[in-house]
Amino acid sequence: MEVKKVVIIGPESTGKSTLSKALAATFGEHWVYEYARQYLNDLGRTYQYEDLLEIAKKQIGLEDKKLKKSKNILFIDTDLNVIKVWSDHKFGKTDPWILEQIKKRKYDLYLLTDIDIPWEDDPQREHPNPEMRSHFFNIYKDLLQASGIPFEIISGGYDERFVSAMKALKKHGIY
Repeated sequence: MEVKKVVIIGPESTGKSTLSKALAATFGEHWVYEYARQYLNDLGRTYQYEDLLEIAKKQIGLEDKKLKKSKNILFIDTDLNVIKVWSDHKFGKTDPWILEQIKKRKYDLYLLTDIDIPWEDDPQREHPNPEMRSHFFNIYKDLLQASGIPFEIISGGYDERFVSAMKALKKHGIY
């Protein structure tokens, strides 16, 4: 049986990591953390366009490594689409390698986390205002609609999000 790959995607501070960890724990499966956070913590300077390619390559490497260890489902806290959205927003372009990988890599379901939970400040987060959160949410939603890959919007508080995610996984035959 092929491992199902579920990506949790959405704007900053929408509970992606929390949901990824909780789902993985529930199923006794692996999850892929967002490598960008580690990279940026270790960087010691403001990130630049070239850093995004390095982040993307490491993110793919983590995903492939965890996929080999997974039994039935792999939960992925963001994918290269997030790097594309940030790169386009901040630098007006995305590295061609990243774009090629987005086309090549296949996923079974996306869970798009809504902006209906309070913003939590973090040194790596850049856009706390509601207009920007909404802007990025709409970009992700449009991107997912255009992809043709099934997705569900996950809203509400933590408990509601978890229940909605579980229903989405069942609805789309992930378990």
